Amino acid sequence: MSSTSTIFRLLDIRPDERRAVALAIAYFFCLLSSYYLLRPVRDEMGILAGVEQLQWLFTATFVVMLAIVPAFGWASSRWPRQRLVPAVYLFFIASLVLFYGLLQSNSTWAARAFYVWVSVYNLFVVSVFWSLMADLFSQVQGKRLFGIIAAGGSAGAIIGPGMAALLAQTAGTTQLLPVAALLLFAALLCAHRLAQGMTAGEHAQEALGGGIWEGITEVVQQKQLQGIALFIWLYTTLATFLYFQQAHIVAGAFIDSNDRTTTFALIDLGVNLLTVGLQLFVTGRLLQGIGIGRSLALIPGLLSIGFLALAIAPILAVLAGVQILRRAGNYGITRPAREVLYTGVDRKARYKAKNFIDTVVYRGGDALAGWLYTGLKTLGLGTAGIALVAIPLTLAWAALGLWLGKTCEEKHDDEKTR
Repeated sequence: MSSTSTIFRLLDIRPDERRAVALAIAYFFCLLSSYYLLRPVRDEMGILAGVEQLQWLFTATFVVMLAIVPAFGWASSRWPRQRLVPAVYLFFIASLVLFYGLLQSNSTWAARAFYVWVSVYNLFVVSVFWSLMADLFSQVQGKRLFGIIAAGGSAGAIIGPGMAALLAQTAGTTQLLPVAALLLFAALLCAHRLAQGMTAGEHAQEALGGGIWEGITEVVQQKQLQGIALFIWLYTTLATFLYFQQAHIVAGAFIDSNDRTTTFALIDLGVNLLTVGLQLFVTGRLLQGIGIGRSLALIPGLLSIGFLALAIAPILAVLAGVQILRRAGNYGITRPAREVLYTGVDRKARYKAKNFIDTVVYRGGDALAGWLYTGLKTLGLGTAGIALVAIPLTLAWAALGLWLGKTCEEKHDDEKTR
């Protein structure tokens, strides 16, 4: 038996799934390599634009999302999948080329615009990726394979920050943009080959139909989608609290722009090294062993303990530990489990409702949390006080995860008995 076959068997990938999984891994690898080249640049642009302006940047991102989602709804209603997915990626590739020119001016407004653009970019390209995965793989396959596929993205998320840390020091921060554009184009090629070879390819020629606002109406009408939207809102609120703390601490610790970019990249690198191990050897077994609900509730439960530790000892080392727990746990366990939920909904929900939740709800939560954080700071709450405010939210997040998993698995069981 070859070493490759042994690896596939160890990861529980069946022979008829190997080509598709390999392409999905390569696709996500290139996609997140591209994004993680841009993430430290975005974080540095946020500091150059002014740390005290972050809540405004979060609000601007939400407004841009509100403008873009109807355009995506229009395109997904009229274009088949084989045109929709390339169109999204080609738009962002062209935007990267444009920003490469704009950022040469060192303009504060260009920095702010780039920060907002990357905050839109990362949610859209990843949302389209997972929409395609939910379209091509079943729920049973998703439990086994989504963690492994996500590991491809995490491998890219390791390479991306490593490249960013190196290139930021040798070539300069803005030179990361054309490299990111090339990686996004490689992701597009993988997506094309993957969709061509899968059994769900009969949908490739079919547009979804419906109206441009159908993603919103799908969420309003379905309790499961409302639950997912609330789950995302709680996640992004807690993530924003930690992100604002990180921005203030790093801004105070470093003077040089390239040093800050390198620091952000190295933080990303550490998170993603831990994430890969979870995705390859823990996620699939966890989802099959304890179910979707408990998997969704695990990280929120642990994060409540993390916020309690931060309230007791509000220092940099504890904050870094809580941030690593949140991000690695989300990428390694919570995100793959959450994406399995979409295998049980129809195609309109997978693309339109999912895109609305992953973009508008996500960034709306960011914007609201940014102003909430600012308000709490104005009231005199420091790191410890805000951590105490976050604990009830983590417990609500965990309880919601349990309910979502139970609902999804009951629906799947009902469909199997029909």
